[in-house]
Amino acid sequence: MIEWRERHLSEKHLVLLLSFFVGALSAAAAALLKSFIHLIEWLVEGQLIADGRTWWYLITPIIGITLSALFVKYVVRDDISHGITKILYAISQRKSIIKAHNMWSSIVGSGLTIGFGGSVGAEAPIVLTGAAIGSNLAKAFRLDQKTMMLMIGCGAAGAIGGIFKAPIAGLVFTLEVLMMDLTMTSVAPLLISSVTATALSYILTGTDPMFPLDNIEEFAIARIPWYLILGVVCGLASLYFTRGMNTLEQWMKHKVRSTGLKILVGGLTLSLLIFLFPPLYGEGYDVIRQLINGDNLSALHNSPFEKYLLPTEFYAGLSTLNTQLLLLIYFIAIILLKIVASVATNGGGGVGGIFAPSLFMGAIVGFVTARIMNIAGLMVPETSFALVGMAGLMSGVMHAPLTGIFLIAELTGGYHLFMPLMIVSVISYLTIMLFEPHSLYAMRLAQKGELLTHNKDRNVLTLLKMDSVLETDFVTIFPEMTLGQLVQVISASKRNIFPVIDNEGHLRGILLLDEVRNIMFQPRLYKRFTVEQLMTSPPAVLRYDLPMEKVMETFEDTGAWNLPVVDGERRYLGFVSKSKIFNSYRHVLVHFSEE
Repeated sequence: MIEWRERHLSEKHLVLLLSFFVGALSAAAAALLKSFIHLIEWLVEGQLIADGRTWWYLITPIIGITLSALFVKYVVRDDISHGITKILYAISQRKSIIKAHNMWSSIVGSGLTIGFGGSVGAEAPIVLTGAAIGSNLAKAFRLDQKTMMLMIGCGAAGAIGGIFKAPIAGLVFTLEVLMMDLTMTSVAPLLISSVTATALSYILTGTDPMFPLDNIEEFAIARIPWYLILGVVCGLASLYFTRGMNTLEQWMKHKVRSTGLKILVGGLTLSLLIFLFPPLYGEGYDVIRQLINGDNLSALHNSPFEKYLLPTEFYAGLSTLNTQLLLLIYFIAIILLKIVASVATNGGGGVGGIFAPSLFMGAIVGFVTARIMNIAGLMVPETSFALVGMAGLMSGVMHAPLTGIFLIAELTGGYHLFMPLMIVSVISYLTIMLFEPHSLYAMRLAQKGELLTHNKDRNVLTLLKMDSVLETDFVTIFPEMTLGQLVQVISASKRNIFPVIDNEGHLRGILLLDEVRNIMFQPRLYKRFTVEQLMTSPPAVLRYDLPMEKVMETFEDTGAWNLPVVDGERRYLGFVSKSKIFNSYRHVLVHFSEE
């Protein structure tokens, strides 16, 4: 099959054909996952929790986390959480290779997690699924790393287009969040995948937007100052989301180690939170629909606080203002606790992403901000603020303002609100950039120097590996060797640097030819001097696992042109030269810039 393809189909045409199939398969995977989640949710909320049996909220999330954790540990036997981070890592460090099981494992894991109440989203798992489909199809046809990277982007664009019915958002998500430095020629396959996935999603589920708008006010220029304030609020809420999520994840990772304890802590925490605040159940998309259509009281359904906050005889003596304040406290508590519920879900063993939590939290942040403004007498539209708040949170959390703008416009059909979407998204992004240079997705990789970004110099250095620039043709010498023995070694060597090692192979120092040139032709000194007396310490020593960006920083700091490389136990491995890195840099840069 490969031979037939090479004879009859050019690589350019193959890429376009594969992008179509990647988009179609990604959309099919998205539809399958959504159907799986809705089936479980119908069994839980439609059957078990019907007629006020809300105590089931204390049980079902634990069931979902347990099933998902056992599936991951005993069936998949691999970590499948943090889907977008895994894609970024594959692009940066694994030559765009994503394991084959990711084409199906995330569907099962996230379906079980979210269906039973896990407070996370299905989008990151399905994006990982789409990217895995693209990577493995490219691998099957023996395409190079550059094309495999493009196929991963096609899978991600198809997944977003399929699950959200948002073709433009699928394209800009790939460019912004996956941080691919693509050319116009590369955009065509992304568009094909995204449009194909969206079209198939239309066929399977209809053409209605995901969050249809019943009645929403038009944009008014006089409200621009209030949208600016909402942008700042969304940026600060994004900062809370990012830092809070990262801190809680690290705590769960380092403090709760055993699988059983993780399931127990995560499951009990999630169950209690959902029992007290039912909007935290699952993705929370029903709450979003209610808020952007003016039905904020429906979010209280099945809550133990319902009787105190709805207009019943229980608070007949309370003033309207007091009722408003109680409702605000309820929604603010949901904002603060959403990240706890999400971390409890994933930390306990569940599988899910932060797409849905950021949209959910954004809608509530927008509603709460508008309600406070209205209490103060400013008269702003709460439904519009809830809608625009989703774009603000997504832009801030993902550091992707274009994705936030186009996704919310396509999700709701609210294209007439493009101006407030742009204002809030950009202000939110600029606000969080003052505090956090990386998104939650990229934060872990950035801390390790493994992140691919839009900075072309940094991209190329990230793609370079130590083994591609390591030179091992240097002749090693020993500290006890005499000058006479050293002269014999020098005469047979083509290098002017000699690493000095001990009997165990540990680096002791280096000896430069220039340092002994003035005495090497004096035989009377051959037995007087030893290598240990003549050697010097190198300007710096590089570890083999050091990122190439750090290697270049070391060269710049020391002014050296050659530096020795050692392993974790300081055993000598070879040398790296600045000229070798420059040559490799130019090679990679040309390769990834070719059309």
